[in-house]
Amino acid sequence: MQSDLSVIAVTDDAHYIGDQGDIAMASQIVHFAGLSDRDRKTASPLPKLAAGDRLELHVRHAGGREQMLSIPPSATAAVEALLAHMLRGERVAVLAEDQELSPTDASAILGISRPLVVLRMDRGDLPFRYVGKHRRALLKDVLALKSRLDTRQAAMDTLADDTEDLIQSHRL
Repeated sequence: MQSDLSVIAVTDDAHYIGDQGDIAMASQIVHFAGLSDRDRKTASPLPKLAAGDRLELHVRHAGGREQMLSIPPSATAAVEALLAHMLRGERVAVLAEDQELSPTDASAILGISRPLVVLRMDRGDLPFRYVGKHRRALLKDVLALKSRLDTRQAAMDTLADDTEDLIQSHRL
């Protein structure tokens, strides 16, 4: 699994890091994009924005015509996060929280294999539905599982550190 993937999920209540109807192949929808090393070197990070600052996007079309788009304040955090992740060399996908994902797409987000995702679905750890013969899980459910897995991994890391400390301190 790749470790340089980021997902920015736009939800009603928060940003993690946001209706598609029935999707036959979700893997065509989930696309991770990244910057080349050259683009990362030439791009500038956004400066920290203060209250009242506005974010505008200037578009220069191939024919030379220029256009300015104002980014709403509520979207500023998502744009900042997107650019920051890409400048760190991470590949990023922006998805809706009710986006349906295939087990393969879910495995990329969770950092586990596709068979383990299917096992989690079968156990009831990851809710899903069938679209024809294909399983689909909601992004918000995949992110909830990721949060639980990350919390459990952090607890295991802490336990391992404590065990190592006990071994070194008390020669157990």
